[in-house]
Amino acid sequence: MSATHTAEFEHVIHTANIWLKAVTKALGTEDRHLARRALRAWLHTFRDRLTVDVAAHFAAQLPELLRGVYYDGWVPSSVPVKYDRETYVNRFAQEAKVAVEDVPRIVPAVTAVVREHVSPGQLDRALDQLPQDVRALHERVPVPAG
Repeated sequence: MSATHTAEFEHVIHTANIWLKAVTKALGTEDRHLARRALRAWLHTFRDRLTVDVAAHFAAQLPELLRGVYYDGWVPSSVPVKYDRETYVNRFAQEAKVAVEDVPRIVPAVTAVVREHVSPGQLDRALDQLPQDVRALHERVPVPAG
């Protein structure tokens, strides 16, 4: 691999690590595995509630490596999945491997990190696709664990 390709690949990894570090900090933990699971679950539960067009526009805001995580396992023909807050919370908890009662703390923390890293307004346009009770889960003020 040429030095240019190596540097490009390292930049992709570095950018994903910046996001993971921010999620770790927002969650008030040193557990990068938890941060990765939480970010992945956030991306998947969010993506599956969006229309194909909105999901694709949102994905364009993600760094290359996280865009791969975002699209992993996506079935565009089956979205948007219509689920309420309880179903959303349960799915998030299952995918992130966290307790259901931790989801209302984790989701808004990850949302805040995503908001910091995407273009202004992009996240809000996607959040507009969510039912009010699910959107409210994303907008709560996060409180770090501890």
